[in-house]
Amino acid sequence: MNPKQTLLAAACAFALAACSPSAPEAAPEAAAPAPVAEAPVEAAPADAAAGLTQLAASARVVLAPLQDSGVAGDLAFDIADGGVRIHGSITGLPAGGQHGFHVHETGDCSAPDGSSAGGHFNPAGAPHGDRHGDGPHHAGDMPNLDVGADGSAAVNQVLAGLEIASGGPNDIIGRAVIVHAQADDYATQPTGNAGGRIACGVIELVNAPPTDASPAGPAPQE
Repeated sequence: MNPKQTLLAAACAFALAACSPSAPEAAPEAAAPAPVAEAPVEAAPADAAAGLTQLAASARVVLAPLQDSGVAGDLAFDIADGGVRIHGSITGLPAGGQHGFHVHETGDCSAPDGSSAGGHFNPAGAPHGDRHGDGPHHAGDMPNLDVGADGSAAVNQVLAGLEIASGGPNDIIGRAVIVHAQADDYATQPTGNAGGRIACGVIELVNAPPTDASPAGPAPQE
């Protein structure tokens, strides 16, 4: 090949290379999505947790007759706003009357006359009185039972200030409930002149409040 042919061939090769399409550029990689921040979970306030603990507690008392009175009953206790709700029924009472009805200090009904239950539950040392009145009263004072024609009395009332399984001075677990032979006059000290004791029962825990049994975590390393 002569020099002119060589130059011509080189020029053609160069022109072909210049006209060839260039390799496509790689598409840019998609950007990674931004991380989504999770909303922090707030812990329940301590006072709310304490309230849930108390709401879970409940108790019961089964009343048995004293001195062959024939009076019996089954009452439940639940946490209510500011105190304890007592509800249930009592049977075997004389029809149409009223009877004193109290929480007593000692959970012991072994004495035939109920005297082993001690006096009214009174951790604050207050005088006896009307729970629904304006004056002071024992923690264990309750309104008289109103007895129907069939000899039964329905109970459903909130006892402000009382507690269930709190371990405090107003805790009713292990106390007694007494039904008296006469109406409470809410004035005579220290018992309201309510007469003898005709039924007795010991308040027992049914549902204990839950406790946080989770072990404490290890101490942080410095």
